Amino acid sequence: MSTLSVNPNPMKTGYNWIKIIQDFLFPPTCLMCGNQGFDSRDLCHSCYKHLPRNTQCCFQCADLLEFPTTNPVLCGRCLGKKPAFDRTYAPFIHQGAIRHLITTLKFNAQYQNARLLGLMLAEHLRQVAEMPDCIVAVPLHKSRYRQRGFNQAIEIAAILSKQLLVPLDLTSCERYRDTPHQTRLSAKKRRKNIKNAFKLNHPLAAKHIAIVDDVMTTGSTVHELAALLKKSGVRKVDVWVCARA
Repeated sequence: MSTLSVNPNPMKTGYNWIKIIQDFLFPPTCLMCGNQGFDSRDLCHSCYKHLPRNTQCCFQCADLLEFPTTNPVLCGRCLGKKPAFDRTYAPFIHQGAIRHLITTLKFNAQYQNARLLGLMLAEHLRQVAEMPDCIVAVPLHKSRYRQRGFNQAIEIAAILSKQLLVPLDLTSCERYRDTPHQTRLSAKKRRKNIKNAFKLNHPLAAKHIAIVDDVMTTGSTVHELAALLKKSGVRKVDVWVCARA
């Protein structure tokens, strides 16, 4: 007696066919080496395998730990001064190919990098993160936005929103003070530089929010934004970044 096999998710099958046709007509090409990409991504298996992964890190700020551990632990900095955000998800280290993808996105407007970074971050978050009520991208000041023409955090957040089916809020938070670049500042000067740089245009109904940015260095920016969100009544704030520096 034969049985009829029924696909439990016919929409997924249709989506797979769309991916197959799309990959056939527009085959993905690795942004790093030019070889054929995989799984509709502009990255080949070899380059993906050699990406610098952040596997041993602080539970709260994702800073790299000097010793291996299998349990969630906090670094000395988070133990000494608790940040306003609750947890950071940063699957990669800001080195090598990941640093190249982020840098060329930010300063050379390589938008295809945002799609690749967003897809890889979404893949990581599906496995380890609790989904929030909404996503907030770290905002740029209006003058910086006009100068650059885009916000790399928004580009990545838009991919995450689509992939994870989480709403993206682009209107509630604003960077109303134009702060100098943080790149060459020490951790102490970064905290002072970013102090009171953000404001809320209106309260958020969400109780769990994920802040999205491209890379996290000291955590000063996301700490300041998370503190503002919590003052407004948000209970839990996670940080989603592509890489930890």
